[in-house]
Amino acid sequence: MSDPRAPAPGIEWLTLGMILACYGLWLVAIFWVAAAAPVLAVLLTGVLVAWHASLTHEALHGHPFPVRVANEALMALPLNLCIPYNRFRDLHLSHHLDCNLTDPYDDPESNYLDPAVWTSLPGWKRGLYRANNTLLGRILLGPVIGQVRFVWDDSRLALRGDRAVWLAWALHLPGVVVVMALVTASAMPVWAYLLAAYAGLALLKIRTFLEHQAHSQVRGRTVIIEDRGPLAFLFLNNNLHVVHHMNPTAPWYRLPGLYRAGKARYQAMNEGYVYRSYGEVFRRHLWRAKDPVVHPLWPRG
Repeated sequence: MSDPRAPAPGIEWLTLGMILACYGLWLVAIFWVAAAAPVLAVLLTGVLVAWHASLTHEALHGHPFPVRVANEALMALPLNLCIPYNRFRDLHLSHHLDCNLTDPYDDPESNYLDPAVWTSLPGWKRGLYRANNTLLGRILLGPVIGQVRFVWDDSRLALRGDRAVWLAWALHLPGVVVVMALVTASAMPVWAYLLAAYAGLALLKIRTFLEHQAHSQVRGRTVIIEDRGPLAFLFLNNNLHVVHHMNPTAPWYRLPGLYRAGKARYQAMNEGYVYRSYGEVFRRHLWRAKDPVVHPLWPRG
């Protein structure tokens, strides 16, 4: 019997088919739907931008091809315009060093700040970060706050001569040119596509909003959201996030089975950090922050 935690041998045709379908639907949305129903086209394109990001996450974990360069070539078009593939790959794989989860410095996906940094911020920026710690704020403000921080950090690394950062952006910009050339030739105005790309990034913020929490035990830092609805599909089952972290090479379609087979173990492992659905997440956190901005366990002073 094959190990369900391992990548499928050979080509994962289901994942490959979904990637091709994503690109095909994206072209339909910007060329044909945009001509007939502009508002629907923006909404559909936003969903497809988010779906493409979820599929990109699969690619950097080794799907659908067993050859890395093939996966990277497949995801070369940056539909969200903002994140170079190589940077997403390197930062996300670094994030999978679980002992660093939520660390304000060593976890590149942490939303917590060092208390010393927090006390140095002006009042308007503290207010912005507080708003960003509600789900509604994360959806509306999160994409721009995250992008500004990301570009700022990459700019500093580039100025220090980090070749990996220079290469990532050098590979990214031609892809942006291709995407924008297709958009310019399509029925969708550029401003509408930029709005759709922002909407796609905003959808992704729903997934990342509470994936991790500050906890004294490493195993208690990663969430389970037992959702099986449209958002779970859009995020390719990454709502079962502790299952993904414990089985990072398992393809998206195997995560629910792994969870069902070891539900009690996973819930014990993550110290009961469980939500029943994204509906529960919205009810509890749309207006109310789940966490403080300051890392609650970080040494002060």
